[in-house]
Amino acid sequence: MAARAERRRRALSTTTITALGIDPGLAATGFGVVGGDRQHLGVRHFECIRTDSGAPLAARLSRIHAGAASALAKWRPDLVVIEKVYSLPKAPGSALLLAHVRGVICLAVEQAGCPLMEISPNEVKAALTGSGHADKEQVEQAVRRSLGLSGPVRPSHAADALALAVVGLRRAATGGDGRRR
Repeated sequence: MAARAERRRRALSTTTITALGIDPGLAATGFGVVGGDRQHLGVRHFECIRTDSGAPLAARLSRIHAGAASALAKWRPDLVVIEKVYSLPKAPGSALLLAHVRGVICLAVEQAGCPLMEISPNEVKAALTGSGHADKEQVEQAVRRSLGLSGPVRPSHAADALALAVVGLRRAATGGDGRRR
């Protein structure tokens, strides 16, 4: 635990930092890598890992774990930012499946020794758009503005992962809520 805290402190004191944002989902998990000097952030990579809905749960979780472990090894982020679990009253089973996905991702992050930050979807939306109830298109547009991208970021899970990384970097740099002042 002390080693992880020291790694995070060192990373946040350097001039450049890299964050891996992860938007967990059983059908599709988005990964977004953002890096820079906190004032000028840029996209390093984004992708979405999809799983076969007909495959057993364990196989799907294994694929997500392998994808997370691969991204962590390739990009060696200073910070990993993952979306907090949320539950829709009409679909409580979805939260349970999401918790499984988050579990294998958190395991991969722990195994890689990376600092982990958790942010709720509403916090990300508020930090990027000013409204905690922004829709996916508004979040994607805010991601493009924040990162200087001219074209759309697709799929939406990748855009959400980039949003998590941007807000996580801002929050880590300011110790606050991640909003640009």
